[in-house]
Formats: sequence, C-alpha cells, structure tokens
Amino acid sequence: MAVQTTGQSSTIVDVLEKILDKGVVIAGDITVGIADVELLTIKIRLIVASVDKAKEIGMDWWETDPYLSSKAVDNNTKALEEENKMLQERLESLERKLDSNRINSTEFNY
Repeated sequence: MAVQTTGQSSTIVDVLEKILDKGVVIAGDITVGIADVELLTIKIRLIVASVDKAKEIGMDWWETDPYLSSKAVDNNTKALEEENKMLQERLESLERKLDSNRINSTEFNY
C-alpha cells in the first residue's frame, strides 16, 4: 500500500497566513427545547481574520470598547461630560422659567 503525497506541502504558517489574509467565518446556532417549545437559542458567530482584514470589512468594535481601548474611555468620558453640561444648562433654564412664572403669579395675587 503506497502513500500518495501531493506536489505542494503547506505548513501551518502558510495555512494561518491564508486564513488571516482572507478571513474565516464560523456560524452556528444551538437551540434547547422541550416538546417543540423553544426554551433557549444561542447564536455563535466566530470570525477569524487579521486586524487589517477586519477593519477592511468594517469590523472595528474593539476600538470603541472601553474594556479594550483606552481611547474609548476618553471618548466616552468626553461625551458624558458634554451631555452632563447640556443637561445642567437645560435644568438651569427650566428653573429660571419656573422662578419667573412664580414671580409673575405672585404679582397678580393681590
């Protein structure tokens, strides 16, 4: 019994390089049910690709995740500070209007 080999041999490095260059998507769903009643569905999606390839296809969520990027924390903090400032200004404006209405209503209560 003879063992046949192909003319091309791929090392693990070659295979890994091709996978990272092109990307691989593995998708699967797990459904748990009893008597045709679905109790739980788990959707599993795994994408294996290089960072450059992921960015090329629009996947850059790790750049905005505060657990993975210090820049995301800074952006999130700035956004919260700006929102807080706007809310403070709005609250002060509403309080001034409310005070103005109270003053006007007491002038006409004679």
